[in-house]
Amino acid sequence: MLAAITPLGLAMTAGSVLLGLCALYWLLGMVLINERQVGIVIKRFASRSLPPGRLLALENEAGYQADTLAPGLHFGYWRWQYQVLKAPVTEVQPGEIALLVAADGAPIPAERMLGKVVECDSYQDARRFLVNGGERGRQLGLLTAGTYRINTALFTVITAAQAAAHGMAPTSLLVQRVEPDMVGIVTTLDGRPIEPGEIAGPTIAQHDNFQHPQAFLAGGGRRGLQEQVLLSGSWNLNPWFAQVEQVPMVEVPIGSVGVVISFVGSAHVDVSGQDFKHGDLVNVGHKGVWVSPLYPGKHPLNTRVMKVERVPTTNIVLNWASRTEAHHFDAKLSSITVRSRDGFAFNLDVSQIIHVGALDAPKVISRVGSMQNLVDHVLQPIVGNYFRNSAQDYTVLDFLSARSHRQTEAAEHIRAAIGAYDVQAIDTLIGDINPPAELMQTQTDRKIAEEQRKTYEVQEAAQVQRQQLVRQTSLADIQQQVVGAEQGVNIAELKSNAHVKQATGEAEATRLRALGEAEAIRATGSAKAEAYRSGVEALGSQGYTLMQMMQIVGERNVRIVPDVAVNGSGASGGLMDGLLGVMLRKETARAT
Repeated sequence: MLAAITPLGLAMTAGSVLLGLCALYWLLGMVLINERQVGIVIKRFASRSLPPGRLLALENEAGYQADTLAPGLHFGYWRWQYQVLKAPVTEVQPGEIALLVAADGAPIPAERMLGKVVECDSYQDARRFLVNGGERGRQLGLLTAGTYRINTALFTVITAAQAAAHGMAPTSLLVQRVEPDMVGIVTTLDGRPIEPGEIAGPTIAQHDNFQHPQAFLAGGGRRGLQEQVLLSGSWNLNPWFAQVEQVPMVEVPIGSVGVVISFVGSAHVDVSGQDFKHGDLVNVGHKGVWVSPLYPGKHPLNTRVMKVERVPTTNIVLNWASRTEAHHFDAKLSSITVRSRDGFAFNLDVSQIIHVGALDAPKVISRVGSMQNLVDHVLQPIVGNYFRNSAQDYTVLDFLSARSHRQTEAAEHIRAAIGAYDVQAIDTLIGDINPPAELMQTQTDRKIAEEQRKTYEVQEAAQVQRQQLVRQTSLADIQQQVVGAEQGVNIAELKSNAHVKQATGEAEATRLRALGEAEAIRATGSAKAEAYRSGVEALGSQGYTLMQMMQIVGERNVRIVPDVAVNGSGASGGLMDGLLGVMLRKETARAT
């Protein structure tokens, strides 16, 4: 029958088992590495020592071993011979990079600053790093976001969290981000020196925007400022190898072009032609002034090795006056002081309108260097000297009275002069003319006197007109009478003429009538005489005479017997009968 197990017995049994396991663990040299650890082995002693200058053992020499222990259970690492350090795995957070410093390897050549990149599984295989010729010191390579099992005996890993302890800014271990509408200008810190006469390293192919520095160096990359730029995006760049400065893209506004003056590129080859003798132009990608301008838009250019002159292609107004346009090309211009033929000095305000064509812009910049130089060194002397010279041929009053003619002459001269510089002169305008005050005072006095004279003449003419008005008014007032009188005279004259004509007509009628009557009487007499002769001849003189008398009695109603006869029988009765007969005859005649 088994005895009962007491707690003390149970504890002693467990202790014995644990002691046995520890003894077995120690005797077998067992080492356990979990999944988030890296086992770094140190060999306490060996038959061979490390070669001089070496830190890690490749041939089981004493010291730090190149090979690390992966997660799991490992045997044969007895405590008296080995020490196993359990280091945490290396983690690089998203958006960050990690740099490495190697404690062992070949020395870095004097012409380079960083250890070359060798095949070593992202620095997780220390043996391959050393065998493949890895170099001690700061490394060109880097670690991107992820988890790595690094032998920390060989490599010191610098992350953003540890940057301050290594004298670095945490932001320098972030992924390099180039913002939109910006370009990254790169300066490399390793590589061969830039060629003499150059200011930047040439563009190297197949290094993935400086993310593979070993390819950059193998391709002949130079340390210093680079021609190539980084465009918008995120880039894994080693800050020990490359530094980035972000600048805005070159923006050419509407109404302008950009003329590129490149200080880097292929050899200078002039393509301007034989007719252009005042400068030279090159194709795009060569040193010099590019023959093709940049048109409106945004251009990712390296402004450290290229200069872009903006040339307005719209009309440009330049003022030789106290005012300045928004472009400020005329900020240094002022009114032009000239001296006239009659010895007076006075100031002229002048505006010049010019235009530079898009295809002519490179020629202009090649010749004068910039638009400001065009204004200061070309237009200012041409315009100013023209007016100073031409003013000597005219008096001050010529400019005041015939300014349009002076303006036309100036425009023609200046158009021809600046046309030789591939600049078009649109127009030349003369603004304010500021003659001497004393001259203007005399002119003012003369003008006032002249105006007064004109005023007096006008007043005199007004008085004459007023007199004429009064006369005409008076004439108008009596005009009715005059017209009446004139009409009366006319009427009288007409009546007189009418009377004269009437009298003349009546006289003529009377004359004609008298002649007619005379003729009629004569004819009648002749006819009667002839009738008398014929009657006498027919009836005899007594018979014809009797017949004529009877005819006259009949024609003239001669009463041979009285209408009322009063006889002698009864005197009163006869008279009364006679009176009554007469009265009756009158009444009968009135009624008829």
